[in-house]
Amino acid sequence: MANKKTEPTRRDFMTIAAGSFAAVGGAAALWPFIDQMNPDASALSLATIEVDLSPIPVGQSITVSWRGKPVFIRHRTPEEIEAAKAVEMDQLPDPVARNDNLDGEPPATDLNRVATGQGDAQKHENWMVLIGICTHLGCIPKGQRIGDEKGEFDGWFCPCHGSHYDTAGRIRKGPAPRNLEIPVYEFISDNKIKIG
Repeated sequence: MANKKTEPTRRDFMTIAAGSFAAVGGAAALWPFIDQMNPDASALSLATIEVDLSPIPVGQSITVSWRGKPVFIRHRTPEEIEAAKAVEMDQLPDPVARNDNLDGEPPATDLNRVATGQGDAQKHENWMVLIGICTHLGCIPKGQRIGDEKGEFDGWFCPCHGSHYDTAGRIRKGPAPRNLEIPVYEFISDNKIKIG
């Protein structure tokens, strides 16, 4: 028996049209559920924050919140800067700077820890900006407030498991495997930074 070629019927057209209409309707019905997963305006506004540094006296620290994380900002004394610069790289358990402002994995020198990628590290070497989360188990180290235990290296101390950080936020003793992270930030004036 020969295979007959049939012309499309009105029923074939209605079936295709109904299927297409259902697919478009289904996509339109799903869109609100998909769109609600996008971050709202308040979350997007936290992507960057500006911090005025002028009220922070030398030797003092503040903590700000950025993307739900504590960020430590310390106005270091000349003695703290010199102590951080005097550390030999072979004394560091983690020799990598862990600075998101720099490309690659530069060494954890004091200048690489304060660099913003703009070539002005020495100009702003008195400001240490760190994500205040211990790299061991995610605790928040002490050392921000006056009277806090700062550990053996006068920086930050995580009492949960005994991690000691120096004045450049580098791990010096204890179980933490890495230096405290440096977030992306830049100086938008001599007394103001933008984080993020």
